[in-house]
Amino acid sequence: MDVLKIVLTVLFIIVCVALMVIILLQEGKQQGLGSIGGQNIESYWSKNKGRSREGILVKVTAALVVVFFVLAAVLNLSVF
Repeated sequence: MDVLKIVLTVLFIIVCVALMVIILLQEGKQQGLGSIGGQNIESYWSKNKGRSREGILVKVTAALVVVFFVLAAVLNLSVF
């Protein structure tokens, strides 16, 4: 059981560091939005965010957050 707890703790630390790096790599929500006459201009990239680098970072961030919370809950159990 001690080996499992050590492995999960190391994995938890790796997930924490990866989550910090990915969050810092993301652009701000207001970046890239231009306005002319009060109207926002949507470019090709803003319409296809899901397939862009930013969209991939958002999906990876969501997955890492889920893993983070699951590992935090498992490590907090007094089973070990």
